[in-house]
Amino acid sequence: MNSTDGLLFKLVVTLLLVAIGFTFGRINEARHLRALAKREPKLRSIQLHSKRFDVQGSDGVLVIGSAVIAQDYFKMALSYLLSLFGKPLTPFESLLERARREAMLRMKEQAAEMGSSEIYGFRLEVTSINDLGSMVEAIAYGTAVKPRTE
Repeated sequence: MNSTDGLLFKLVVTLLLVAIGFTFGRINEARHLRALAKREPKLRSIQLHSKRFDVQGSDGVLVIGSAVIAQDYFKMALSYLLSLFGKPLTPFESLLERARREAMLRMKEQAAEMGSSEIYGFRLEVTSINDLGSMVEAIAYGTAVKPRTE
């Protein structure tokens, strides 16, 4: 095998690995978005309020939802190319959307388990947890209100 054949082989293997990574990344992202869409309607009745909890006659309990979501490296490379031309960074937008939705759902699921129908003082924070920005953590928290049972 000469050097041209070796180079061609390495190029084919690299492109094959990129294609596999891209395919599985898209499959996993689509699967996660479908799972979110399936879970969200069940918790739509839980109302979120940004105002502080001050409802008389009710008990408040802190509820927290946290999610760490990672993006595949193919999409990250695409994002960096798009940024050179000032284009919208849709791969980052998708990453942030999935993290926010997952964190909010986990918080609402915790509130639903305790029989709550409202969350006051709702806050949502998102932060990058690596230098590339390919992994983010979203934290949703608030005070779940459960009517007092006396």
